[in-house]
Amino acid sequence: MQITNSSSDRHVAVLAFPFSTHAGLLLGLVRRLAAAIPNTTFSFYSTAKSNESLFSEPKPENIKPYSVWDGVPEGYVFSGNIEDNVNLFLEAAEEGFKGAMRMAEAETGRRIRSVMADAFLWFSGSVAEEMGVLWFPLWTSGACSLSVHCYTDLIRETVGIHGIAGREDELLKFIPGFSELRLGDLPGGVLFGNLKSPFSIMLHKMGQALPKAAAVLINSLEELDPEINKDLNSKFQKVLNLGPFNLTSPPSSSNVDEYGCIPWLDKHKPASVAYIGFGTVARPTPIEVVALAEALEASGTPFLWSIKDDSKVNLPEGFLNRTRDLGKIVPWAPQVQVLAHRSTGVFITHCGWNSVLESIVAGIPMIGWPFFGDHNINTWMVENVWKIGVRVEGGVFTKSETMHALELVLSHEKGKKLKEQIGHFSELVLKAVGPKGSSSQNFNTLLDAVTGHNL
Repeated sequence: MQITNSSSDRHVAVLAFPFSTHAGLLLGLVRRLAAAIPNTTFSFYSTAKSNESLFSEPKPENIKPYSVWDGVPEGYVFSGNIEDNVNLFLEAAEEGFKGAMRMAEAETGRRIRSVMADAFLWFSGSVAEEMGVLWFPLWTSGACSLSVHCYTDLIRETVGIHGIAGREDELLKFIPGFSELRLGDLPGGVLFGNLKSPFSIMLHKMGQALPKAAAVLINSLEELDPEINKDLNSKFQKVLNLGPFNLTSPPSSSNVDEYGCIPWLDKHKPASVAYIGFGTVARPTPIEVVALAEALEASGTPFLWSIKDDSKVNLPEGFLNRTRDLGKIVPWAPQVQVLAHRSTGVFITHCGWNSVLESIVAGIPMIGWPFFGDHNINTWMVENVWKIGVRVEGGVFTKSETMHALELVLSHEKGKKLKEQIGHFSELVLKAVGPKGSSSQNFNTLLDAVTGHNL
C-alpha cells in the first residue's frame, strides 16, 4: 500500500504508558482531538491489557488501537512490586513502539506526521526526531512535579545525594518558580528511592529531553502555578496547560453509582461528611487503617469510605456494626459525584494529581496523606502554597492527629478559610476551561500544531 503524506492524510502516533491512570488520561485528550479533526488518523499504542480496558466502549472511527508487548517473558514470576512490571515494559518499549508504528503506517497508508506520548516515555522524543516529525509529550500531573524533575541535576548538585536522611524538613529556596520547597516533599526519583532503578533513570532522562519537544502538554491550568509555568516557558519551546482533564475530557464510567453512595449522602447535612479515598495504588498500613477508623468513630464524623476488601479486614473488630448509622463503606465510589455533593465537607486523600484536581473543581478542602511519587509535592502545594487543605501530621494516620485534622477542616475557623480559598481556585478552573479560557485557547494552539500550522 502506498503511504501518503498530504495534509488531508494526517496521522498522529500516540504512545501510552500503560500503568495507573496514565493511558486513560492520554486517550481522553486524543478523543477530544479526534472529534475536532475527524480527517486525522490517531494510531494509539499501549499493551493488549491496557487497550482491552480502554477500548471496551465504542471509539471514534479515526482512533485505531495497536498493541505492543508488555515486556514480560513467558513464565516470569512477579515479586508483587509494580515497578517490576514498569521496568520490564520500559526495556522492551522503544523497539515495540517502533515496530507497531511501522505496521500502522502500512495499514493506514498514512505516514506519521507527529508523535504524541506520555512524557514518561522520554525516548519518544528521539523517535520523533529520527522520523523528522514534531513531538508532543503529555505530563499527566501538575507543573510543580514536572518542574522538579527538570531541575534534578541542579537539586542533586546543590543538596547532594548522600547524607540526606534526617534533613527532610530542610527548606530548599533555589528551585526556580518555587519560593521554597521542603526537601522531604521532593518527588521520588530525585533524591529519594533507588536512583539507579529504570523508573528513576526514566524520570531523569525525561527532564533532560523535554526541551526538544514542540510543546509540553500538562494536565493542569496556567493560573494554578503562574510562577512555575513562567519558568517552564523559559526552558521549553512551548508549554500548553490543557486541563484539568476531569472537566475537559471526563471518563464516561465515572457516573456509575453501583453502591448507592449518592442516595446515602442525600440524607446528611451540608458539608458534614468526610469522604475517604486513596486511588488504585495507595494503601494505608493495617495500623493506619485502625487509627483512621478510630478517629472517625471517636469524633462522630459521618463518613463515606472507599476501601478495598483486602484492606477492610484490618478495620477494628466491631467497627462496621458500631458505625453502621454513622458511615458507609464501599469498595468503589463515583468520586467526582461524591465530591460535588453538598453533604461532602472534606476529602481525605493521598493527593494523587487527579484527586487534587477533582477536589479543587468541587471546592472541597483536603486532608492529605501522601503515599509515593508526586503525592508529597502535591500535598506541599495543597497545604503551603494554595492553602486549600492540611497534611496528616508526620504523613501517618494516628487517632489523635486525624481527629485534630477533621476538627480543623470541618469545625474550625481555619476550615472556613480553606473552603474560601479552594472556592477561589474552583472559579479559576471553570474560567480556564470556558470558551475563552486559557486551557481552551491552549487546546486550539495544539490543534493548529497537529494540523500543520506553526505553534
